[in-house]
Amino acid sequence: MTDQHEAEISSERLRGASTFQLLHWMAAGRITASQVAKLYQDAIAAENAPLQAYVSVAADAMNAARASDERRAAKSVIGRLDGVGVAIKDNIDVAGLPTGLGLASRNDRVARADATLVARLRAAGAVILGKTAVDEAALGTTGTTAASGPTRNPHRPELIAGGSSAGSAVAVAAGLCSFAIGTDTLGSVRIPASHCGIYGLRPTHGEISTHGVVPAARRLDSVGILARSVQDLAIVLQVLDAYDADDARSRRRRVALSPPDWEPGRLRSGFLADLPARGVSAEVCSVFSRATDLLALELGERGDADFSDYDFTKTRRAALLIMESELACELESDLDDGAQPVSSRLRDMLQFPRAKSAVDYAAADRLLDRAVRKARHLFEQFDVLVLPTVSSGPYRIGETERASDADLCSFASVAGCPAISLPMGILASGMPVGLQLVGAPGSDLRLLELAEVCASRLDAAPAYPVRPG
Repeated sequence: MTDQHEAEISSERLRGASTFQLLHWMAAGRITASQVAKLYQDAIAAENAPLQAYVSVAADAMNAARASDERRAAKSVIGRLDGVGVAIKDNIDVAGLPTGLGLASRNDRVARADATLVARLRAAGAVILGKTAVDEAALGTTGTTAASGPTRNPHRPELIAGGSSAGSAVAVAAGLCSFAIGTDTLGSVRIPASHCGIYGLRPTHGEISTHGVVPAARRLDSVGILARSVQDLAIVLQVLDAYDADDARSRRRRVALSPPDWEPGRLRSGFLADLPARGVSAEVCSVFSRATDLLALELGERGDADFSDYDFTKTRRAALLIMESELACELESDLDDGAQPVSSRLRDMLQFPRAKSAVDYAAADRLLDRAVRKARHLFEQFDVLVLPTVSSGPYRIGETERASDADLCSFASVAGCPAISLPMGILASGMPVGLQLVGAPGSDLRLLELAEVCASRLDAAPAYPVRPG
């Protein structure tokens, strides 16, 4: 029998633990929700200034944590996420907190009600810790244009964290929350997950309600989850998965989300041929090759996925035009705010669609339909598409943003497919890089199960919480 000292769990271990592990310890009575919430609050106070992961903190977090402890003590009904702390991207409404969207002009726009997904998190007992930094207008891949300043990579603070869900990814990697919520339009969850060495899920389009999320491109927007384990992604997905009549694109399932009915021994994996020709750096190609060699058994029968008729860059640009067009409508008053002007970068990007015609928009929309058809035919041949998450690793803050950073993520986005990024190895710079698995629409749990098997085999996740190396 262990004594009390041996039974104590260190603060470092608690901050690096998965959500699933924290829930287990709470159920066993080894820790309390109040203890965990206070730990996160203290860590945010001590470490957020240099990282710039959070832009605001929730004043009622400790009250929510104490209420969770009271439910457990009274042996009341508890939620699936009771007592764990979650960070919310700052383009998602949380009642009582501003929805700043990385814009100075919106820092005083306090949300009156929770987004649907936030309401579901609260109903499941989760403790909302605060809002996390986002690229200006959620339009970027660096996390360096947030109104609060650049969000820094916890591995090396001089490097970008990726975007636009930069703060959410950093908060997870640095152990400033149990898990985090982001949004993914063209890779905004998966790119920072790769750069920060964590796990990121973009579910099937419409699987999680976007009601209460500032729209960027409605046919592409997806709520995403960032966590320190695949298992955590699955837990949170099943809490948030629900039809919402207030979301015009909400997915109504014919059957409930349930475990997959696949045969691992007959898995067919499609690989993107000639990665260097598609702009993937030599070192990312090298790490990808080593990782997929290790996964020889896990990935089953391999074949080349024919993308000769698909232009990643052209399709990504078409999607960006749609995104810029919708944001130009959404941010019209912000663009006219002379007292708190937006950056010249954002202004130029949102002026671009004004020079285009309705025919240009329709042509871009049709091009995205080709991706939907491409995915349907692709997943008649394969069960999963396997490729790197990003073309290159994170670069220095202040360097010119790489327009192609979202190319490899964009296919899943425009086709409405679920996609997961998981750590696959380390680049020569010492920075992590992600492996991306893409599945057919609706195959979210199948993809999560495969990701768990692959993550276990690769064992490439860094030690959490991440510290500068």
